[in-house]
Amino acid sequence: MSEETPDPEVVALASKIFDLARSGDAASLAAYVDAGAPADLANEQGDTLVMLAAYHGHAEAVTALLARGADPNRPNDRGQTPVAGAVFKGEDAVVRALLAGGADPEAGTPSAVDTARMFGKTDLLELFAAR
Repeated sequence: MSEETPDPEVVALASKIFDLARSGDAASLAAYVDAGAPADLANEQGDTLVMLAAYHGHAEAVTALLARGADPNRPNDRGQTPVAGAVFKGEDAVVRALLAGGADPEAGTPSAVDTARMFGKTDLLELFAAR
C-alpha cells in the first residue's frame, strides 16, 4: 500500500494556518476554521492549532479556536496537552482560557497539575483544585 503524496497547495495552506496559530492571529484563524479548516488540525508531531497557540501564549487565539469546536484536551504525539504546555511556558492567561473552554488539568503526561507541581506554581494548583 503506497502513501498518497500530499498536495503541495494543501501543505502550504496548512503551514500558513499553523503559523497563524503560533503568531496568535485569532481573527485569521477563526476565518479559516469558519471557512472549513479543521479546528483540530494537527501537524506531524500531533500539535494542534490550540496547542501551538497555547504554547506561544495567545489566549485570544485559543479562545477563538475553542469557540469553533477545537478539543482543549487533545494531546500531541508525546502525550502533552495544551494546558500543560501553557503551564510549562508560564502563560497564565492561556491556562485560564483553556480551563474556561473545558480543558482538564489532570489530562496528559505530564498533566498540567504535575507540571504546576514541578515548577512550584501554587497559584495554578489552587486554580485547578477550585474547579
